[in-house]
Amino acid sequence: MHAITIPEPGGPDALVWAEVPDPVPGEGEVLVEVVASAVNRADLLQRQGFYDPPPGASPYPGLECAGRITALGPGVAGWAVGDEVCALLAGGGYAERVAVPSGQLLPVPEGLDLATAAALPEVTATVWSNVFMISHLRPGETVLLHGGASGIGTMAIQLAKAVGARVAVTAGGPDKLARCAELGADILIDYREQDFVEEIRKATDGAGADVILDIVGAKYLERNVKALAVNGRLAVIGLQGGAKGELNLGALLSKRAAVTATSLRARPLAEKASIVAAVREHVWPLIAAGQVRPIVDRTFPMEQAADAHRALESGTHIGKVLLLTS
Repeated sequence: MHAITIPEPGGPDALVWAEVPDPVPGEGEVLVEVVASAVNRADLLQRQGFYDPPPGASPYPGLECAGRITALGPGVAGWAVGDEVCALLAGGGYAERVAVPSGQLLPVPEGLDLATAAALPEVTATVWSNVFMISHLRPGETVLLHGGASGIGTMAIQLAKAVGARVAVTAGGPDKLARCAELGADILIDYREQDFVEEIRKATDGAGADVILDIVGAKYLERNVKALAVNGRLAVIGLQGGAKGELNLGALLSKRAAVTATSLRARPLAEKASIVAAVREHVWPLIAAGQVRPIVDRTFPMEQAADAHRALESGTHIGKVLLLTS
């Protein structure tokens, strides 16, 4: 088969479409013929040499895919050859075939085409686990989403609205904010022109945000704590603004607030399976009902993964960027 390889870390041109050995499904795994994968920030970091796959995972980038099952490994139940699926991966999505633990498989939601389903596993698992399973966003609460026009942000807006929360977003420029508003965002903050702490306080009569989903990290840490409401929950899922910041524990104590930081890729298989099962139970019905949908900005042939990485790095996209094998 062919896959996108990274012979040497570097810029987008470090990605090489090459012939590689076919994967073989092990115990509890299935083999998926990939129709589409999606580009995530973690893939960019892996390409640059900063985010190696966990031990035992495929060396090729790609944290999610959609395709058809072509073989079952020992001990797999509930799935059959020919099933159309999408999957959460620890790596290997940028390839013609990938071996997937069966607990990380999802059926393609009703009403969605197979390729578009590749835009779902990573964002739904990330948003559901952090905003709902960990931060326990409830109806009537206010959630602040940094990077509202990103793949994570566009999904989080829709899921938060679906459970009856009030949604604030930060994004760069009126066009991105307009798209966030179309998806249901109530409070629109242009981070280039406005102070999100001031704006969230103004919009909540000084109370602040009950939940904040943050992709920035250190650069926003102090301001995120200021923007939290009493009993607020800050979930950090990205470090685009640095990994080390100063945390005022006094401010955190005075608000009885909590800070969590999680990643998905290196979690044990059982934890991933639990998250995927929760996504199937809670999110898939919303997609089937048309309340939630993946937002796909652009698609590229798989062998043009370098161009897809450039598109993501440009910051001009809204939602997800996909790679198609045919």
